[in-house]
Amino acid sequence: MVYKKSSPVDLGIVVGLAFQTFVDELRAHLKERGFDDLGGAYGYVFRALDERPLHLTELAEGLGITNQGAVKIIDEMEQRGYVERKPDPEDARAKLLSLGPRGRSALAAARRFHAAYERRLGQALGEETVATARRVLEHMMGTTPTDGSPARHRAL
Repeated sequence: MVYKKSSPVDLGIVVGLAFQTFVDELRAHLKERGFDDLGGAYGYVFRALDERPLHLTELAEGLGITNQGAVKIIDEMEQRGYVERKPDPEDARAKLLSLGPRGRSALAAARRFHAAYERRLGQALGEETVATARRVLEHMMGTTPTDGSPARHRAL
């Protein structure tokens, strides 16, 4: 659909395009630092495992995906050195997932990018504007769909 200059672009489209632009810049930044093999869900896994090691079922539940989907992602991340599986000290049959050294490095590089991006926005638009935008987006994250089902949040 073609928009006239006087017609505003729908908010959802603006949010989606802004997110995609951010992700494209983040991926380019990480690629320049040697992280050129990141899958689309890796960032969510990095954040989820940053707080503490998790069992696969806990990770899958937190990401809102099936155990089978989580296995596929974790197998790939383990092969690339981002995630490690270790025996659970409380249950010898279970494995705990944790970030490997490469995963911690990638997460640190991503966090530096996030901070620099927000500073750059603050310099361009003003700190107060960026703080307001953050509040609006955080409010949008906390809302529920019109059907009354809970908002789905991924590990951030």
